[in-house]
Amino acid sequence: MTTGTVHLQRVLRATPERIYRAFLEPDAIAKWLPPYGFTCQVHHMDARVGGTYKMSFRNFGTGNGHSFGGEYVELVPFEKIRYSDRFDNPNLPGQMHATISLRQVSCGTELTIVQEGIPEVIPVEMCYLGWQESLVQLAKLVEPKIPD
Repeated sequence: MTTGTVHLQRVLRATPERIYRAFLEPDAIAKWLPPYGFTCQVHHMDARVGGTYKMSFRNFGTGNGHSFGGEYVELVPFEKIRYSDRFDNPNLPGQMHATISLRQVSCGTELTIVQEGIPEVIPVEMCYLGWQESLVQLAKLVEPKIPD
């Protein structure tokens, strides 16, 4: 059964374009999405409406991992990303949906994330914790202005 939903909101000192790219470029998402202590491998990413993605996270300490993937449902450049998500593990059933909204504000971008349909066996507070760690890493990727 899938019952959990998380809502997150942050303001980042970066343009909507940079944040949008960070969600859709394989090398970028592999750098910031996995929570602390995990690595990420992007197996494929076809970032277009109807396109799919597949990736896996591996616990660096234990070596155990899990894979997941889904489909891009809506892409509005620099404003919105909607995608489905499903774990490959049959013990984590159901399909999740995530909506990423970007809104330019005076000091950067307001980022809002809603993830719905989290499998019942995953505590919602663990999802919040994982997303919080990921968003710290996202900020470290998109906020620096490094000259060429």
